Amino acid sequence: MGIIEKMRLDGKKIFVTGGARGIGKSVATAFAEAGADIAIVDLDIKEATKTAEEISTTNGTRAIAIEADVTKPDDVNHMMDQFLQAFGRLDVAFCNAGICINAPAEDMSFEQWKKVIDINLTGVFLSAQAAGKIMLEQGGGSIINTASMSAHIVNHPQPQCAYNASKAGVIQLTKSLAVEWATRNVRVNSISPGYMGTELTLNSPSLQPLIKQWNEMTPTKRMGKPEELQSICVYLAGDTSSFTTGSDFVVDGGFTSI
Repeated sequence: MGIIEKMRLDGKKIFVTGGARGIGKSVATAFAEAGADIAIVDLDIKEATKTAEEISTTNGTRAIAIEADVTKPDDVNHMMDQFLQAFGRLDVAFCNAGICINAPAEDMSFEQWKKVIDINLTGVFLSAQAAGKIMLEQGGGSIINTASMSAHIVNHPQPQCAYNASKAGVIQLTKSLAVEWATRNVRVNSISPGYMGTELTLNSPSLQPLIKQWNEMTPTKRMGKPEELQSICVYLAGDTSSFTTGSDFVVDGGFTSI
């Protein structure tokens, strides 16, 4: 069997939080193209259902939509119950849901700070914890968390201290879980995207001046595309990455290199 065949995900069962659109949708699509069955987990159940139907129709694999607020333990537990009822087992968790609020630190409200931390860090912990419990019982699995290049650098000119802190926390959480579960065949890694040209980002009028600056500051002189994160996630989800755990993969067009 060649390397391409070994990287397929046939029969694997995967959930993707924040999967209705953007990076989550793109990576979920890649998982399905590689043969996996997918649960699209999102607060926006209408959009999640639409995405699941698109993925299932296009790829011939099973895709379902599950509504959940990843900041609430009861929601996450209910999501896991629904997932296991549908698929019977869990092989891969892509803990991807996240938001960003730009506000000067001196003006940021506690509510703004808490919302970012709750979704970006606590939500990743709750999702990874729930997945880890199942995987430890099963004897293995792979967890992929979405961090950011903002965990490695301070973005400029936009003020986003809560986002930066939350994503740095995701990387340290990833490493901590990886070490705790390493001998029990549960791998935990993270990806750190740079500026990504998602549909929401590109269509936001308030971000247009920033996008011009971001492109100028990036060595490749452009934003990344969500599909440019697909291959690393498929690798981390599959068996060929069996010796890869506790790692963070930066995909940023060279931004953090300067």
